[in-house]
Amino acid sequence: MTHPDPYVSPFTWRYGSVEMRELWSELHARRLYRRIWVALARVQSRYGLVTAEQVADLEAHAGEVNFARSLEIEASIHHDVMAEIRAFAEQCPLGGGIIHLGATSMDVRDNATALQVRDALDLLLPKLDALLLAFAGQIERRAALPCIGFTHLQPAEPTTVGYRLAAYAQDLLADRADLTRLRAEWRGKGFKGAVGTSASYQELLEDKTTAATFETEVMAELGLAAWPVANQTYPRRQDWAVLTALSGMGSTLYRFAFDLRILQNPAIGEWAEPFGSQQVGSSAMPFKRNPVRAENVNSLARHLAQLPRVAWDDAAHSLLERTLDDSANRRIILPEAFLSADELLGTVTRLVSDLRLNETAIARNLDTYGPFAGIEPLLLRLVKAGADRQAMHEILREVAMQAWTAVEGGQPNPLADWLAGDSRLTAYLPATAIRTALDARDYSGDAPERALALARRIREVVTCE
Repeated sequence: MTHPDPYVSPFTWRYGSVEMRELWSELHARRLYRRIWVALARVQSRYGLVTAEQVADLEAHAGEVNFARSLEIEASIHHDVMAEIRAFAEQCPLGGGIIHLGATSMDVRDNATALQVRDALDLLLPKLDALLLAFAGQIERRAALPCIGFTHLQPAEPTTVGYRLAAYAQDLLADRADLTRLRAEWRGKGFKGAVGTSASYQELLEDKTTAATFETEVMAELGLAAWPVANQTYPRRQDWAVLTALSGMGSTLYRFAFDLRILQNPAIGEWAEPFGSQQVGSSAMPFKRNPVRAENVNSLARHLAQLPRVAWDDAAHSLLERTLDDSANRRIILPEAFLSADELLGTVTRLVSDLRLNETAIARNLDTYGPFAGIEPLLLRLVKAGADRQAMHEILREVAMQAWTAVEGGQPNPLADWLAGDSRLTAYLPATAIRTALDARDYSGDAPERALALARRIREVVTCE
């Protein structure tokens, strides 16, 4: 068997960090297999099942993975784990005969995969923390910077840039909690044999110890907890849970990137992703500054979102004690989920850290649309001054609709001038008070305080755990 050529997955070289790729490489998996076989033999030696010399032989050759030889054997016998056993055994004249004693393939593969997932989470969580701290820094700098808010993608009432950023960061904190919990609860299959009954181990051990105690000792060698109940595999629901958590984080990152793309549109022009001095925006239109990093985030996150569905099927279709119809797709979905998440975190951290804000555009949009948001406080002040609420509401509605038509026609917003000059309103409030009410720059409630509180929470969570 040889590797297919010329196809190479984009995850092989384009997406994900070198560390994450190496963790999910086939070479690393084979090293984990050998680590597991050594751990198994070490504990078996305590009970007199194998000799210390045999264990030492396995330990001496555990790092000498001969992938080419393993593939050569697999081409003949069509069993990847057994091929690796034979390749390892050829290197171990003393210990080769006791490799895999009492085990079934999934005692090795599932525990190896569990170690890969756990280590992949250990790579991701610090990167997620770095992103959260990048958000915290931007939130602290922009907590009180007013901007026009949008609902239904239409101008609404003012908010602040920091408060908008805090919404993404709050979701990321929830994503972090999910992934941290899964990391703490992550388990391997353990060593339970062909259908999970531990019969083979109990047969070997006789009355020396229990199979459960033996399993605990081997898993301690690996630094991994085991499921108390498992059949030939660990519960496939576990894969679905971690991919769902990664997908949830992907949805948060997707939303941030999509909003960035909207706000980078020149019609709004408030935010922009960093753009290098030598960067090319378009092969045909040299003037363009396309939000390519944010689009990349949306593209990869869209892919990540589909993977939990495959894991759901694997869990739901794990019939009786085991079927093999999950094997091929798990070789794809687990690495790709973590590599996608890894790439997403790195890209979004750069976007957040170097986020470009056009404060001129922010102020312009607030000046254009903000006075409409000031209608609400103006109405309240008119009524407090003695006006009839329903009569004032109708006047304000009529004038606002006329002003909106003017803005749509490209004119500066005339709303403040028109209302400040309307005798029906100045009978209750002076023109200066009307203009003050329509100045929506301070009409953002306690958004700055809430944003800063979230930034403090991020720093507490990241630094205390």
